[in-house]
Amino acid sequence: MKERLNLDISPEKSQIVNLRKRESEFLGFTIRANRKGKKRVAHTGIISSKRMKIKEEARKLIRRIKASPTARNIHRYNSFVLGIHHYFNRATHVSLEFSRLAFDLKPFLYNRLRTVGTQEHPFRPPPLYKKLFSLRTKTIRIKDMYLFPLGNVRTIHTMGFSTKLSLYTEDGRNHLYKKLRPDIQKEISHLMKSFLPDRSVEYMDNRISRYSMKMGKCEITGEYLYAHTMHCHHYMPKSLGGSDQFKNLRILHKEVHQLIHMKDKEKVKRLVQVLDINQSQLDKVNKYRKVCNLEGIKMSQLEE
Repeated sequence: MKERLNLDISPEKSQIVNLRKRESEFLGFTIRANRKGKKRVAHTGIISSKRMKIKEEARKLIRRIKASPTARNIHRYNSFVLGIHHYFNRATHVSLEFSRLAFDLKPFLYNRLRTVGTQEHPFRPPPLYKKLFSLRTKTIRIKDMYLFPLGNVRTIHTMGFSTKLSLYTEDGRNHLYKKLRPDIQKEISHLMKSFLPDRSVEYMDNRISRYSMKMGKCEITGEYLYAHTMHCHHYMPKSLGGSDQFKNLRILHKEVHQLIHMKDKEKVKRLVQVLDINQSQLDKVNKYRKVCNLEGIKMSQLEE
């Protein structure tokens, strides 16, 4: 690595910083090029002033919980923890930094909240807690609600951009689809092999991209769709000036797609019953029908 690649411009001091000799600060992060073997790697952390602000904000929220241990105040504290975790988890030393923060705040947290809660390992916590945090870390339980542990965070590796990832080449699309779930990869491979002579290349590519973005689910019912049960609907019909652009396409179950365009009331009634459409889903269907200049479907009429 050449010397000039280790130079950075600090937006605060507007001076050149040699990252091999000292760290630079940017948007709350510290960064320094440390030696690792025969090369230099970027080690990132949290600047000291930001750590102090996190401590002060955490103390303020803890005091608020002590004064009024309501669900709203607990959610406010948990939202704060999730927010700073989400922002700083790109730092390579985020686990060490937050472990130190949690250690510094531990006496304050325990002493303030011991009268309103208990410190314990989570027992049957909500799904979000189990997804994001280790159950081996003790935390405070207040009225069957757990405070999110400040020190329990791991680094998320941010991947650099690759020129191979492109929607406009066959190799690029294959690289993108390899990162998908195996079941979605399989259905996308079927979609890629399908032949629709009356459709544009833009439509064929964008429907695959839309299916991938929606994780293969119908945008009205939320049902997982296989390639043979999936239709791609033009939100603004082409007959009314709609295009094949990505933003104008919707992934729908083929029978839901039929329901959007159907005009015969008896057939509409039977299809709604077969699909077991609820009021919320029917409202979405009517929104699509309105764009197509079709009359909305009323649940009261279906019950007659």
